[in-house]
Amino acid sequence: MKFGPVPLSQAEGAILAHSVGLPSGRLRKGQLLDRDHLDQMASAGLAEVIVASPDPGDILENDAALRLAQALVPDPQAVHLTLSHAFTGRVNVTASGPGVVVLDPDRIARLNAIDPMLTLATVPQHQQMGQGGMVATVKIISYAVPETSVAAAEALLSGGTPLALLPPVLRRARLIVTEIPSGPGEKGVEAIRNRLSALNITLDQVISVPHRQDAIRDALSATGAQDLTLILTASATSDPYDVAPQALRDAGGHVERFGMPVDPGNLLFLGDLHGQPVIGLPGCVRSPALNGADWVLSRVACGVPVSGADIAGMGVGGLLKEIPTRPQPRSGRRT
Repeated sequence: MKFGPVPLSQAEGAILAHSVGLPSGRLRKGQLLDRDHLDQMASAGLAEVIVASPDPGDILENDAALRLAQALVPDPQAVHLTLSHAFTGRVNVTASGPGVVVLDPDRIARLNAIDPMLTLATVPQHQQMGQGGMVATVKIISYAVPETSVAAAEALLSGGTPLALLPPVLRRARLIVTEIPSGPGEKGVEAIRNRLSALNITLDQVISVPHRQDAIRDALSATGAQDLTLILTASATSDPYDVAPQALRDAGGHVERFGMPVDPGNLLFLGDLHGQPVIGLPGCVRSPALNGADWVLSRVACGVPVSGADIAGMGVGGLLKEIPTRPQPRSGRRT
């Protein structure tokens, strides 16, 4: 593509590179110039204009953006995504409902290396989304790009699933809350309910028990039709063998990981009981602010396996915004 100033006599059929103010109105950049546009500019005293002129074999920005988006998401309904129309060289990819994003970082990086004028930006791996949230955006920077670049991107994206949204697969949850004298009680239950609701999960039961290992064990052992069990303790779980994780073991369950390198959210534990996921929640879930439990909960809810190694890998990027209501802020002293 050629770019630069040309005499008006040579600008017909070219793309206006920068908006031009005229007595009759503003000609906006990206406009395909015809004879009438050029006559208006000549009448305004202009002798030349800065344009972009596609070369043979170039593809206009909107056509290129649409081709790239369709190669990235060839069957939007199958991967729970929606493509916008192409505008100003852009196509947005949005979530059709709640879920978490799964993507192929290597292929996306390789795509962005094909041609600097072809760009694809996405949210991070496993980002939780709500309906209509923007998952990715394809943007063609220049007004036209070589067809060979677009074809190379299409070939790179073919096969497999470079971008998808996984919807929630769990539907019902129970919450076990422990109590101590003058403790927080059921404070924070509504914040937890809202978290679950955002993932299309219904909180069926809230079970309050004394903050004792046997009481938690008995609550865990009670039969139910839930897909997920959450535990919120009145006193912070501060050891792998504290009352809540040990109660899970006593009930016949397994603790996959205690503690996570995400702050707020360090005191989470993850396990299972007879194949059902169990999440021991950190106290920061009583606030609606983002914390490490959200990262684990959203993945578990959407059927993404979460191992101890996965949680260990969350440390990079795991320093989250401080919660104003935190009992022991990072800058404070232990009391």
